Amino acid sequence: MGADQVSTLQSYIAGRWVGERAAKPLASAINGRVVAHTHEEGLDFAEAMAYARGTALPNLLRSHFQDRARVLKALAAYLMERKEELYAISAHTGATRSDSWIDIEGGIGTLFAYASIGGKDLPSSNVLHEGPPMRLGANNHFIGSHVMVPKRGVALHINAFNFPMWGMLEKFAPSFLAGMPCLVKPATATSYVAEACVRLIVNSGLVPLGALQLIIGGTGDLFERLDESDVVTFTGSADTALMLKAHPNLLKKSIPFNAEADSLNCAILAPDVTPDDPEFDLFIKEVAREMTAKAGQKCTAIRRTLVPAKLVDAVASALKARLSKTVVGDPAIEGVRMGALASKAQQADVTERVAQLAQNCELLLSARDGFAPKGDNVSEGSFFAPTLLLARDSAASDAHHLEAFGPVTTLLPYGDFDEALHLATLGRGSLVGTVCTKTPALAAQAVPTFAAWHGRMLVLDREAALENTGHGSPLPKLKHGGPGRAGGGEELGGLRAVKHYLQRCAVQGSPTMISAVTGEYQRGGAVTESEVHPFRRYFEDVEVGMSLLTHRRTVGEADIVAFGGLSGDYFYMHFDEVAAKESPFGQRIAHGYFVLSAAAGLFVSPAPGPVLANYGLENLRFVTPVAIGDTIQARLTAKRKIDRPPRDDQPAQGVIGWDVAVTNQRGELCASYEILTLVAKRIAG
Repeated sequence: MGADQVSTLQSYIAGRWVGERAAKPLASAINGRVVAHTHEEGLDFAEAMAYARGTALPNLLRSHFQDRARVLKALAAYLMERKEELYAISAHTGATRSDSWIDIEGGIGTLFAYASIGGKDLPSSNVLHEGPPMRLGANNHFIGSHVMVPKRGVALHINAFNFPMWGMLEKFAPSFLAGMPCLVKPATATSYVAEACVRLIVNSGLVPLGALQLIIGGTGDLFERLDESDVVTFTGSADTALMLKAHPNLLKKSIPFNAEADSLNCAILAPDVTPDDPEFDLFIKEVAREMTAKAGQKCTAIRRTLVPAKLVDAVASALKARLSKTVVGDPAIEGVRMGALASKAQQADVTERVAQLAQNCELLLSARDGFAPKGDNVSEGSFFAPTLLLARDSAASDAHHLEAFGPVTTLLPYGDFDEALHLATLGRGSLVGTVCTKTPALAAQAVPTFAAWHGRMLVLDREAALENTGHGSPLPKLKHGGPGRAGGGEELGGLRAVKHYLQRCAVQGSPTMISAVTGEYQRGGAVTESEVHPFRRYFEDVEVGMSLLTHRRTVGEADIVAFGGLSGDYFYMHFDEVAAKESPFGQRIAHGYFVLSAAAGLFVSPAPGPVLANYGLENLRFVTPVAIGDTIQARLTAKRKIDRPPRDDQPAQGVIGWDVAVTNQRGELCASYEILTLVAKRIAG
């Protein structure tokens, strides 16, 4: 769909585009002109679900986590090359270029982020081991652990109107990575952006058939067709979330429902900040930015601005001055910094909510203060003036339970910091809150209260401001969601989001059996003694469980003295005979890091070969001290393998994690750890 072309949107169901007859018109938020229509045809959701289960799911499960991570990366690159098509379409939503950047490139960036997370943190299989394993028997013949596997169901994503692309991709990325087909239902008002994005995804040919289906319009009987293995995620109003969550089929079948609802987020200017501090200006900029970005249509926007009573006038004056300079109008006009609300319906809703808030608040800034959006035919658009209210009685303010989903915030004065923290909780659960302070102790005081009622917390000071991504910016590696009114759900958060679409199962058995199940060697399980040193094998030739038992080495006093001289570590336990005898060990012992180094000397193959580099060491524990005269030996066992996609600037390679157990002459475990090595592949690419 071109920027000026009126078309009928289509759903993408069961591998084909559906919809020819025009139904509901969708108007531009800038000038009211019709930019698209929904389609009149009904959808066969029985067919959609059968296609997802019968075609898409087997296609996805023929791949593994690493494969799907590579698809996400390729898809992100494909969309990035075509982003200008999406910017042209997004303009109809009333978004400025920077607003659309959040939606378009923020969404693409989330695909890149989950491609990286999958590539680094997930195995080349469909079984994710959640360790560590636990001994269930005294002699380690019976252990238990947890695995996570694809649910073998379908993910239904219901998205909000404010971020039609980011909202879709931030749900699609982790569910696709987890191996779940997705049915996406965008909000109708801005569904033309989501449709354009899905068309590009389908045209890319990168995503398996049925892995992504698109619903334009209502969901009909879809909720009745969901099964126990399915998942529903929702973004939107708290009222709609409550209605959907209470669907009888979801309750009957215990279908997971993850909600991210609009919330009454707050920002607190701490009492230690004065108008002369950099933090004061940072606070004003943050509140103003959250009011004007996407015209305030963000579930994370600052709705309640809590300030010390003594600074109310200073804050009000600074905010009014900054907001009054914000140029509102058609984003195509140079200099415009705030666009329109997404629709006339949204405009009417915000108008009604502001009128309700104003019944017990003072209007400090509103449309009556010379509001005049720039552009042709903007009177037919959905513009709304930046609006600042002041509630003198902070605790009784409607701002704690009534949200105007637009460029609106309410100033709430407080006495002391404890009162400010109490006022923050009156929102009954929020996605994010900000505390702007220059005093670490105040930040530490705020966190326990904030963490109980908020999904995320930004502590803003002059140092953080150098790289601060903003109060309202959910990041792929941090959770997005919040308790109470905010929906009680979680999205993003790195692997947390992927695990939402996986099923956790406890597994019990012998170390050998658990090794086979998890694809990771478990200490005590069967090993394969390698005739060739494991470090002489290419990545493809190493099998999990392949092992080497090294020769032995007796530790002498000269070793301890030499290592102390080399490292500069003259800790008394290694050199003071008298003090060592009085210690719990009763004698001098070798440096733990000497034991580590000596073990490397036992198992490393020094000649050039497939092992390219040792780039990490994990889970190191020194268990039994090594005394002078003890003899140590190491067992090196291939624990896990992670494939890596080919790169032009590197030889083809993979990662192998090696389990290392260092024992003494009595068979006691002295040191335990895992080393990570980059290992070349025998066949390039």
